Amino acid sequence: MKALRDAIDKIKPQFEKGGKLSYLQSTFDAFETFLFVPNKTTKIGSHIRDHIDMKRTMSVVVIAIIPALLFGMWNVGYQYNLSHGEAASLWDNFLFGFIKVFPIIVVSYGVGLGIEFIFAQFRGHEVNEGFLVSGMLIPLIVPPDTPLWMVALATAFAVVIGKEVFGGTGMNILNPALTARAFLFFAYPSDMSGDKVWIAEKADAYSGATPLGNLLTNQPFDTLPSASDMFWGFIPGSVGETSTFLILVGALILMITGIGSWRIMLSVFLGGFGLAALFNLIGPYVAPDNAYMALPAYYHLIMGGFAFGAVFMATDPVSASQTNKGKWIYGILIGVMAVLIRVLNPAYPEGMMLAILFMNVFAPLIDHYVVEGNIKKRMKRAKLATA
Repeated sequence: MKALRDAIDKIKPQFEKGGKLSYLQSTFDAFETFLFVPNKTTKIGSHIRDHIDMKRTMSVVVIAIIPALLFGMWNVGYQYNLSHGEAASLWDNFLFGFIKVFPIIVVSYGVGLGIEFIFAQFRGHEVNEGFLVSGMLIPLIVPPDTPLWMVALATAFAVVIGKEVFGGTGMNILNPALTARAFLFFAYPSDMSGDKVWIAEKADAYSGATPLGNLLTNQPFDTLPSASDMFWGFIPGSVGETSTFLILVGALILMITGIGSWRIMLSVFLGGFGLAALFNLIGPYVAPDNAYMALPAYYHLIMGGFAFGAVFMATDPVSASQTNKGKWIYGILIGVMAVLIRVLNPAYPEGMMLAILFMNVFAPLIDHYVVEGNIKKRMKRAKLATA
């Protein structure tokens, strides 16, 4: 490592102000900080020192995602072989899934980071590490057979329209990964929904429907996969969203390290479960033909992208609420809206994406009223103390 450090220090003056390649300073800084912790120090003012910086934060999130990613690769191969009626080893399943998923990851990172570098060079800013997480999330929330050109187009849309137009990392009001997913869903709905997209190279005679898709056609409850299969993840779906268990492992990592908000995670699950339980009570009276109404409340938490959204999407520190009370309100409303969309909108059985994006827009408003409420309480206490 010392030899690499010496080599970087030797060429560094060429990229600094006055050097031959000074116009590439942002790009050089990005590669240098990727390899080594920056040696810059503050000169004036008071600053809080912490061991957590942007790079460490993003790295921890990526580590938390890896269990769901690896299982997702295996499950892509497992679902393929299951649809063809073939038995395959663990390694064969994983290898098939790796071949399918890895190119999506490469395209996501290649396009996203390429655009980030271009914007950084154009603005003369440093390249932020924010896309290290978004670039991994995008492949995990799309079907395994999504064409690579669609992934590239959606990633470009998410980075440019969902992020850079607002000023870059830390300024966006919408979750970039979900912005990419929403773009794909509305621009290419036939490739993002239906029975054929959730299993790579699916055999024609095999259903391939997700549990949410089965309910959409009002199939009997007993035709759904078992709760155990849905919890462990042995079902068709987006690459990284099927295994609730491994998503919860990632949640544990985020909570232990303090990166992810446990308030948001818990409140999303509470909000979704609460409304689903209410629908269980009133369903037989108001909508006896709606299969979603009769679905046990806890099923909503292990179906579709609910758990993945609660852990990795709703907790995005930029687009989520910042105040503690606001996080509870924000999370509960996400859970409520996700179940509400699932149950009452037959055209869109997966409501988590829209629920999070909708609440991203309202997160600043929630925080505003929470702060204003605190100010009024303090003013009231001050008046009472003065009196």
